[in-house]
Amino acid sequence: DDARSRATQLLLRLNIPRRLHSLPPATFSGGEQQRVNLARGFIAEHPVLLLDEPTASLDAENRAVVVAMVREAKARGAAIIAICHDLDVREAIADRLFLLTPLQDAA
Repeated sequence: DDARSRATQLLLRLNIPRRLHSLPPATFSGGEQQRVNLARGFIAEHPVLLLDEPTASLDAENRAVVVAMVREAKARGAAIIAICHDLDVREAIADRLFLLTPLQDAA
């Protein structure tokens, strides 16, 4: 019951309406699927989180929720490794940045 309660709490926090909780995520919009996937990642307190564009396809309200969740994970000591093209999100969650640029063809 603790896991179910935690899942419900995360889904509600990520603005997934309670009426959708029992439906298959494949029927959800892209943004809803993104938020369900984030809930799956945050259900356990992992020591390391690998996030690939965690706020892509999200509106400003849900973006703020995800940023808050990442900050909370950092505050409890989790290491966060994230790919973020959104500069505002990057600035909000990053302690260090590693900027990658593609190599140019030598030919």
